[in-house]
Amino acid sequence: MKKSLSLFLFPLALLATGHGVWAQQIYRCNGVGGAAPEYINNVKEARTRNCQQVSGGNVTVVQGTPVPKAANPAPRAASNSGASNPRPDSGVEQRARDSDSRLILESELRRAESRMADLQKEYNNGEPEKQGIEGRNYQRYLDRVNELKESLARTQSDVAGLKREISRLPAAN
Repeated sequence: MKKSLSLFLFPLALLATGHGVWAQQIYRCNGVGGAAPEYINNVKEARTRNCQQVSGGNVTVVQGTPVPKAANPAPRAASNSGASNPRPDSGVEQRARDSDSRLILESELRRAESRMADLQKEYNNGEPEKQGIEGRNYQRYLDRVNELKESLARTQSDVAGLKREISRLPAAN
């Protein structure tokens, strides 16, 4: 009983005297020539460099990496506005981008329509063929039917969205 009581009272005695076992002294040294301050925990070095002790609360210091200064910074690019930098073929470039967009969207539409046809065939108007264990486990069959229905709805939404995007593009020449 005495041993357990002394083990309990020892940490309380340390706290009461103000000496923490895990406390560490942190010192702040001012940077030289406008440099960022430096934080150290070496008492001897702190005394020689005339650093000040940091007290009160926890201290968290995250050391960053310095950014190297370029000898000759690269000149900034001029803006594309104004008469000094005209864009002569902007109409041709835009038509090429529109054509590429149309090809990509039509390819995605064909893929989505093919997927939708496969899902509709498998869904079979809400009564797909039972597979494997689904003959004995009706809940598994119902879960698969529900997943097919949700997948079919998503695919139909995708097809409608792709058609809408294609209709927004300028007419092909």
